[in-house]
Amino acid sequence: MGDFDFLVGDWQVANRRLTERLVGSTDWAEFPGTSTAWSLFDGRANIDTFAFPSQGWSGMTVRLFDPRREEWSLYWASSRDGVLGPPVVGRFVDGRGEFYGDDTYEGTPVRIRYIWSEITPTSARWEQAFSVDGGRSWEINWVMALSRA
Repeated sequence: MGDFDFLVGDWQVANRRLTERLVGSTDWAEFPGTSTAWSLFDGRANIDTFAFPSQGWSGMTVRLFDPRREEWSLYWASSRDGVLGPPVVGRFVDGRGEFYGDDTYEGTPVRIRYIWSEITPTSARWEQAFSVDGGRSWEINWVMALSRA
């Protein structure tokens, strides 16, 4: 509980995102963003919003803690499609959060992994990766370096 309390507040976000996914691309787009996060339910829920002005869209994450399973479920939504995606589920161990789920990307079934790491009072790192082979190999396709605003 309260694992995402570090995220509460305002952030500057340096984004690196693959221009094409699941095709072996090494071409990264870099763009700025901002984020604001807040905690609910005494640390058992967390919401953040992201703005990417140069990209013309925004997003949000809803995180809910299940105290019985001691796991977080993270749900992402984007202004591009207005759809709340299926959750990635996991937990923090020794200051590193790993979360996994299943979805599709452009019609291809993918296993998704989010990792929260390098967490300090003034910075954090998030990455997203896709796997098309059941998690044997991963393509990191989006990295956010957050710094306290």
